[in-house]
Amino acid sequence: MKSSYPTWFYIPSAILYIVLFAVPTIASFYFSLTRWSLFDIEFIGLDNYAQFFTEPMLVQGFLNTFIYGFVTSVLKVVLGLGLALLLTGSILGRGYLRSTIFFPVLVSTVGIGITFKVLMDPFDGLINQTLAAVGIQGPGWLTDPALALLSVALVDVWKGVGIATLIFIAGLVAIPQEYFRAAKVDGATAWQRFRNVTLPLVQPATATVILLSLIGGLRSFELIWAMTKGGPGFTSDVIASVIYKQYQAGFYGLSTAGNVVLFLVVTAIIVPIQYILNKRQVES
Repeated sequence: MKSSYPTWFYIPSAILYIVLFAVPTIASFYFSLTRWSLFDIEFIGLDNYAQFFTEPMLVQGFLNTFIYGFVTSVLKVVLGLGLALLLTGSILGRGYLRSTIFFPVLVSTVGIGITFKVLMDPFDGLINQTLAAVGIQGPGWLTDPALALLSVALVDVWKGVGIATLIFIAGLVAIPQEYFRAAKVDGATAWQRFRNVTLPLVQPATATVILLSLIGGLRSFELIWAMTKGGPGFTSDVIASVIYKQYQAGFYGLSTAGNVVLFLVVTAIIVPIQYILNKRQVES
């Protein structure tokens, strides 16, 4: 008879999962169908969803969310891999450089947002003052509608590229050096070794970075709110900031419906991408 003893190890995790994830998720779905406050709940069906999708800033928020998620993910993958290749080579001060690149990950997102809001001030900010010193007129990083969202995205990349670099370093270090030596003996150039050895074997790390970056980018809120509050106008609003503005206005049921929509959107994007990436890893 098979012992049931190992089953007991699942119980603490199951309890935490139910309490911290399953129950709040089910409650969110229910409250999204109501008009509620701290003292009253009224079931109204799908009215919140109908109203949410008629919000004038929602279309812009959806578009900005996808742009923000795509830009930050691509840059974190490219820069993270490039920095990881550099920091796994024989360079002076390699340990110090690794710590320096990872340090922004440890700093508060709101703190970074406030700091860069000051640095990117179009008149008194250090960035534009430095550009003016060399004869360049700096743009309105956070006040120009065409630049605000991308400016925040670049700060997000600066803060998050450290974790991407760390994951890539772990992936590169795990590659057996025999593959590189064999490719070098066969006459492969540095580019050929990178393309045919490094990229395929670092694919698990690449998949992890893509998924983490996309999830973070699509759900991003703190940095955008700290730097622009969705402005100027609605030009840097994302779905999360639209939801928060509804909550601030007292539309709790409407904001809950928005959270459910955001959850479904992120799931609909991440699950297929995860399936494709995992399938490619198995095939390779």
